[in-house]
Amino acid sequence: MTILAPLRLGMNIDHVATVRNARGSAYPDPVRAAKLAEEAGADGITAHLREDRRHITDADIDALVEHLSVPLNFEMAATPEMQAIALRHKPHAVCIVPEKREERTTEGGLEVAREENSLAHFIAPLREAGSRVSIFIAADRPQIEAAHRIGAAVVELHTGAYCDLHAEGKFDARDDELKRLMEMADFANGLGLEVHAGHGLTYETVQPIAALPQIVELNIGHFLIGESIFRGLKPAIAEMRRLMDEARE
Repeated sequence: MTILAPLRLGMNIDHVATVRNARGSAYPDPVRAAKLAEEAGADGITAHLREDRRHITDADIDALVEHLSVPLNFEMAATPEMQAIALRHKPHAVCIVPEKREERTTEGGLEVAREENSLAHFIAPLREAGSRVSIFIAADRPQIEAAHRIGAAVVELHTGAYCDLHAEGKFDARDDELKRLMEMADFANGLGLEVHAGHGLTYETVQPIAALPQIVELNIGHFLIGESIFRGLKPAIAEMRRLMDEARE
């Protein structure tokens, strides 16, 4: 029997801040959520500081850097403002994501191949500062090759299409998308990239992704924040952790 490497869970806390900001109050506190996630078995915390500050704020990032005992994965757009913030904090990981003001959430992977030269220059200071640079991309060979060429250490494969097809009951298309994710995870791993995955994963969809041997980290947030309304945050995360571990055995 093949024993796969342990799979890390990165808990995205953005939408704790969404709930807080809906009332302009001080609660619920994203840092408290992050600490509970640690206790429930999360291996890291992900937070996306958007240009419009619609959920996570600069003060949240300051507090997370101060109080976390697990790594912080700082999601951000490739802008000078965000680069300056990342260089000030020097988080464990920086994940470069596409960002459009009108979108409700990140809608697709970053276009790396078309912006290869500018992104290479953008991430160089982040690498020199000691942050592990990840690029959030579609499971697409040219994008993976471009991410490798610019010097990224990690690619995070977008699982949104796979999850959407499952939710729509389009199971043949879902299985085709899973096969593509499998093939591209293997391809990226062969280039020496660390492979992560995330976006839209639920209890129903996580295990086929968790079973892919090349993937070493999943980043999950919105579903777990929603599920925590019914289960509580720690039990919701613990169940995701259990499903991931079961798929890995």
